[in-house]
Amino acid sequence: MGPLAGVKIVELAGIGPGPFCAMMLSDMGADVIRVDRAGAVRGGNPEVPPGDIMNRGRRSIGVDLKSPEGVETVLRLVEQADGLIEGFRPGVAERLGIGPDACLARNPALAFGRMTGWGQEGPYASAAGHDINYIALAGALDPIGRRGEGPTPPLNLVGDFGGGGMYLAFGMVCAILEARSSGEGQVVDAAMVDGAASLMTFFHGFRAMGIWNDERGTNMLDTGAHYYDVYECSDGLYISIGSIEPQFYALLCETLGLDDPKWDAQMSRAEWPGLKEDLTAIFKGKSRDEWCAVMEHTDICFAPVLSMAEAPEHPHNVARGTFTHVAGVVQPRPAPRFSRTDSEIQRPPSHAGQHTDEVLADYGFGADELAVLRESGAIA
Repeated sequence: MGPLAGVKIVELAGIGPGPFCAMMLSDMGADVIRVDRAGAVRGGNPEVPPGDIMNRGRRSIGVDLKSPEGVETVLRLVEQADGLIEGFRPGVAERLGIGPDACLARNPALAFGRMTGWGQEGPYASAAGHDINYIALAGALDPIGRRGEGPTPPLNLVGDFGGGGMYLAFGMVCAILEARSSGEGQVVDAAMVDGAASLMTFFHGFRAMGIWNDERGTNMLDTGAHYYDVYECSDGLYISIGSIEPQFYALLCETLGLDDPKWDAQMSRAEWPGLKEDLTAIFKGKSRDEWCAVMEHTDICFAPVLSMAEAPEHPHNVARGTFTHVAGVVQPRPAPRFSRTDSEIQRPPSHAGQHTDEVLADYGFGADELAVLRESGAIA
């Protein structure tokens, strides 16, 4: 099930981008074992999964990583794994005894994935931070916003998930593939500041070509242009317009009856503010549904701006199965899709420690060993 079926990953539980990476790997078929803190094990009805759907697809074991026996338990899992991912601050995994040297000594072909904000070294490496800080330092936050306004944080999509979890998942697959040919593992140092900077490559190219203005909200793709923006409708809802190419822009003008010669100045930055004012007034004249009736299924490059509640019900998303239901919870299905080895969500989120005995038995621990480990508090 999925192109990564047969791949084994040990995930040291964390928050944000690490679990997102683990979800992506699990969605693609990998067997991901989530190692939760023993102290986080609170029980729970296995028939009623917890609501954190980013933890979907994995089995969970409860381990005390401050216990020598708990550390040894994790290292035994590592011996059979293709990869391990952790999201501690630099140096913490080493102090616990489960850093790269210890793990690679047990499994020389291991891909050891590290997820941090600032990276493993550098002046900021030991400091706390969050998505907003990483994308700020990467130069990804400053351009996002409207003219005359401050930067607008784009949720935590750019740092945590785009620049963090996705880059770690990509790095893990690369390292695992390379290890299969070389027989040698390595460390994957995924830093959100690096990933967010990488996501800005396109715009650095624009600057190099002299077609990017550093003033926020004055460029084609940052709400500066009238033909690439969101507009409010008469019902207070919004639509999106992205008529960049000349033929798409011409269709927009034709559909809206914009025959004044001033609309021919599509690429004149000086004209953009006035043309945007005109479009704002025009789009205010109909409801979102009325504009959908006019512009959906055309080459204008149009879509309604849907809420999180509305998106799963839109006919296009329904037709593609973009969203699914697992244990009664609506959630995005795995992406991307594959023609032959397509994947699906393996299971709903697990309670911390829900599968401790099952997983450790699968990895060769005997019943007597489990009893001793539980008695010592090394597992829960």
